[in-house]
Order: sequence, then C-alpha cells, then structure tokens
Amino acid sequence: MKILVDADACPVKEIIVNIAKSKNVKVIMLIDTSHEIDDGYSEVVIVDKARDSVDFALINKAEKGDIVVTQDYGVAAMALAKGAIAINYDGIIYSDKNMDRLLFERHLAQKIRRSGGRISGPSKRSKEQDEKFEKAFKLLLSVE
Repeated sequence: MKILVDADACPVKEIIVNIAKSKNVKVIMLIDTSHEIDDGYSEVVIVDKARDSVDFALINKAEKGDIVVTQDYGVAAMALAKGAIAINYDGIIYSDKNMDRLLFERHLAQKIRRSGGRISGPSKRSKEQDEKFEKAFKLLLSVE
C-alpha cells in the first residue's frame, strides 16, 4: 500500500506526511511544474502543467489497496474502479454509495457555470476540517 496525493492545492499534506511517517507508509505527492514540495519524506512526481496531467499520472500509479487523497470526484471514481481507497481533504471517504451523487452534483455545477451562473467557492479552511480529515485518514491506515 502507498498513499498517492493530488497535491497541487492539497491543504492536508503535512497531516498526511506526519501520519504516514509514523506508520512507515510510502507517500507520493503529484504536482505540476507550477508547484514545489520538499517535505523530506514524500516522493514527489512533477508533471507538466497541461490540464488534468496530475490526475492522469496519479491514476496511472494507483493500484488496488492504495489510498488516493484528492478533491476531484472524477479522480476518486477512477481510483475506486482500480480498487484503491479514495478520501477527500475534508475526510469524506469516497465509495460506490456516494460517488454517483457527487458526480451528478459536479455535473450540475458545471452546467450552471457554463450557462453563466455562479457557484460560491469553498469557505476558508477550518481547524475542524483538518481534524475530521486526520481522524478519517488514521482510520483508513489502521484498517489496512
């Protein structure tokens, strides 16, 4: 098992690394050329800046039993299809039970944006979100 992180805008990288280190689990952070990461523990994979480059590189590396950390529902769906476990930055564990709804909501939001509508962005990240992620992430690592 390894942990693959869609790390371009990931707010929980430090939490991931701290927990992975304590469990001696490999972490691969995937970023595009406009970002830099050097946490002293993770393997960092840098891909070009083209649209979805990080997503495709991450999915190509994912295997059954891996943990994928991503906010992208499409990446999560592909990870689940490969037998990986997927979790988002707020600690929501993606599953067959919630994926259809999440993808449909994403579709509706895209439709609204394309027609000129506006959707409010995420609120400022809170300590509670970090705590929820940490709890769920630890649970995933203890199950494996």
